[in-house]
Amino acid sequence: MIIKYKNSVKIVLTVLVALILFPMSGCSKRSEVGEPRNNILAAEEVYTIGVNAYLWRATLNTLSFMPMLSADNAGGTIITDWKINPANANERTKVDVYIVGKQLRADALNINVHREMLRDGNWVSIEPRPDAVIQINTAILLEARLLRRDNAPLTT
Repeated sequence: MIIKYKNSVKIVLTVLVALILFPMSGCSKRSEVGEPRNNILAAEEVYTIGVNAYLWRATLNTLSFMPMLSADNAGGTIITDWKINPANANERTKVDVYIVGKQLRADALNINVHREMLRDGNWVSIEPRPDAVIQINTAILLEARLLRRDNAPLTT
């Protein structure tokens, strides 16, 4: 009888512990990918300029080598002026970036690359390099994630 009582107590205690700990399992301070939740939320909370501030700053940083024609943080548009290719003076490029989402995601960016070639004294529009948009998009997102990481609140 005493052995059955001890086993019953063990079972009841195990069930009680499971019932207490199971609901708390979703209270982790880390996301599914292991990054602190505050770091992830920090990126989505920065809208005081009208768009995601990390994407905005990262776009300006990434395109800083090009002359800026206009930058509207309320509308999320950054338009560069033409930049002549240092390796080929007969080629120039221009980039338009539209930040269309508030989350730090690839689909929050709409990027257009324009390229022209000098022929017979006139600038003629040609196709941009096939991977230009992808490379710019990747560079902006990488910079934005680094900014988010560096500006995230300290977690313990």
